[in-house]
Amino acid sequence: MPGVREKMQGMSATIKPPRTQWGNFPDVLIHAGESAVKQHSAYKAAKAGGDDAATALVLDTFNMECAHALLRIAGDSVPTLVSAHALEREGVNAIPEVFAERLSQVLGWPAETGVVQTNIVSHTGANGFWRLACQAEFDGPVQPGRTYVLVDDFVGMGGTLANLRGYIESKGGRVLAAVCLTGKHHSAKLALSPERLHELRSKHGTELENWWVGRFAHAFDALTESEARYLARTETADTIRDRIAEAQ
Repeated sequence: MPGVREKMQGMSATIKPPRTQWGNFPDVLIHAGESAVKQHSAYKAAKAGGDDAATALVLDTFNMECAHALLRIAGDSVPTLVSAHALEREGVNAIPEVFAERLSQVLGWPAETGVVQTNIVSHTGANGFWRLACQAEFDGPVQPGRTYVLVDDFVGMGGTLANLRGYIESKGGRVLAAVCLTGKHHSAKLALSPERLHELRSKHGTELENWWVGRFAHAFDALTESEARYLARTETADTIRDRIAEAQ
C-alpha cells in the first residue's frame, strides 16, 4: 500500500472526530471467530503491513454466507467499500484494505482506498478506557450522496467504525452497513439501544454527559452499544473522567 503511511503522517489530527446517531443501523457482519484470525500464521505479518500475509489470512477466513448477507442488506444499491487504513506501531495494517479488495472482487462493488486514518491509536490489546480516550480520526475523499459499507479487520467496542461512519456522513455520504473479518459476538451490535442509553444516563447523570460532549464533541446517544455498556458498568462518573484523562 504505497503512500498510505505518508498520507497519514502528513495530515492534521487536531479535529475531534464527528459521530452521528445510529438509527436502525444493522449489526456488523463478522466473517470468522477470533481464534481463526488471530492465531493464523499470517496474522502478525498482515497487521504489520504484509500484503501477501493479509491475502493469505483473508482467503482462509472469508465467509461467503456473510458476503451474501451483505448483498441482501444492500438490496438494489451498489455501495462503495471503504476500509479503515490503520497505522499501527508495527506498520500500516494491511488486513482491512485486502479484505475490502476481496469483497470488491466477490460482490462487484467499487472500493475507495483514499480514506485513511490520520492518527495512531494503538487499540490492539488496549483496555476500554484507552479505546474511549484515544479515538481514530479520518480524512480522504467522500462523494456526497454515495452509499458506503465500512470494512475493518476487527470490531471491539466499535469506536473506530463509529468514527469512520461519522466522518463519511459528515461529508454527505451515507453508511449502509459494516463488515469485519473478526470480533467478539456481542460487539457486532453497534447501534445504541434506548434501554442502554437510559441506563447510562440514569447512573451517571447529565454532568458527565456534558463533560463528555466537551471532551469528545458528541453526546451519549452517539456511543456504540459496547461503549455505553462499558461506561454504565463503571462505578462512578469521577472514575470515568480520571481514567479517560490518564489514557489521554
